[in-house]
Amino acid sequence: MNESNRPESADKPHDAEPEAKPALRIKIGSQRDPAPEVKVEPEIDEQESKHAPTVAEDGTTKFPPPRVDRISDDLQQEIDAALGGASIDALLAGETGSAASTEPEVDKLYKATVVKIHREDCFFALPGSYEAFASLKQFKEVPNVGDEIEVKVVRFNADDGLYEVGIPGASVSIGDWSDIEEGMTVEARITGHNTGGLECEVNNIRGFIPMSQISIYRVEDPEQFVNEKMTCVVTEAKPEKKNLVLSRRAVLEREKEAMKEQTMEALAVGQEREGVISSIKDFGAFVDLGGVDGLIHISQLSWDRVNHPSEVVEVGQKVKVKIEKIDSSNGRIGLSFRDMVDHPWKKVEQDFSVGAIVKGTVSKIMDFGAFVRLEAGIEGLVHISEVAHHRVVNISTFVKEGQEVEVKVLSIDPDAQRMSLSMKAVQQAPASAADKKKAAEEDEPLREKATKGHEGPLKGGTNRPTGGESVGLNW
Repeated sequence: MNESNRPESADKPHDAEPEAKPALRIKIGSQRDPAPEVKVEPEIDEQESKHAPTVAEDGTTKFPPPRVDRISDDLQQEIDAALGGASIDALLAGETGSAASTEPEVDKLYKATVVKIHREDCFFALPGSYEAFASLKQFKEVPNVGDEIEVKVVRFNADDGLYEVGIPGASVSIGDWSDIEEGMTVEARITGHNTGGLECEVNNIRGFIPMSQISIYRVEDPEQFVNEKMTCVVTEAKPEKKNLVLSRRAVLEREKEAMKEQTMEALAVGQEREGVISSIKDFGAFVDLGGVDGLIHISQLSWDRVNHPSEVVEVGQKVKVKIEKIDSSNGRIGLSFRDMVDHPWKKVEQDFSVGAIVKGTVSKIMDFGAFVRLEAGIEGLVHISEVAHHRVVNISTFVKEGQEVEVKVLSIDPDAQRMSLSMKAVQQAPASAADKKKAAEEDEPLREKATKGHEGPLKGGTNRPTGGESVGLNW
């Protein structure tokens, strides 16, 4: 075939760019009088021209990025809220970074977010887009979706592709002795008690809680815990001897330590708090305020005179106290128990009046008189001159501590917290001076002589030799 007769398409490669379409040409007029030729270019939208392919100088065709319609403002706001101010590049970098590559480690604590509650399980989102679950039995209260909870990784469940986690301090399910390990937390049911502690069961496995491990405080009556359920820590597990020893105190101490920092931040001078008496010493009583112990000094236990704190409070007793001072440097907290009631001297004039005759107890004897307790925090002084109508030299021969006496109120000074009392004012005065002297002699003990009396016959007189007889002298 001659090359002149070869079609034009044969000379062009198959991947060559197609030629541009020729411009439209329209002839106007008749054949006799041909009109000038008019060239009409096709209309091209300006927006479409930006997305049309272009041919470079080297013959390659460049295509612009595809056209995307603008999203609505509402959708843009949702996207911005989901990104939280972070860019897509930063999120992609973080996803492929250390958080995504680091898998959760067993027995390690993580902050997890609750994403779903389904039947008896709670599902979490762990750092690095890992998912986990835990039984709802570990929670005292069902958590809410979105709550951030500290969890501990137990194992990886390959079948479900989920991590099983536990809540620190929560009990785990026990099947048999193979599931029990020292240090783990279990739930025990108290079945009985003896002199040494509490008898219990952990899923039909018999155990024992020593008396010292029942509570942080001293337990006087272990029978009160029978048929209750306790969360305990396994302190000893020996399957061969079937010996299982538990400690509830360890759990309580963990909770107390976890609350300590939070409680210290919330405390302030002047606050009124409820607590439990944890221990009693000679100088005062310690109160557990929820992870932090405060001291009630013996002088702050009562408005009355206290010889020992056990006269006012006992271990395990719930009390309401007022915070007097806080020393953050050493963690010491001073408390007051007596300030929870009004000062008795504020209403002393309402309870007692001048001239009234009342009964009281001799609380203390001094050389100058005797103090008489009328009620808690209210004491008056019976001066030695007001003890009896006659002169009293030694008041202890007239009254004794603890003796109940009847007195008359002579004066009251609420500001100085002083009250003058009289015992002789309620006694009948002697009819005569002789009766007064006789009464004084009866009340006063016989005084001892300065020198002891002579025992045996007396020696001396004028009939004994003087020594002058030998020389003729008679003395």
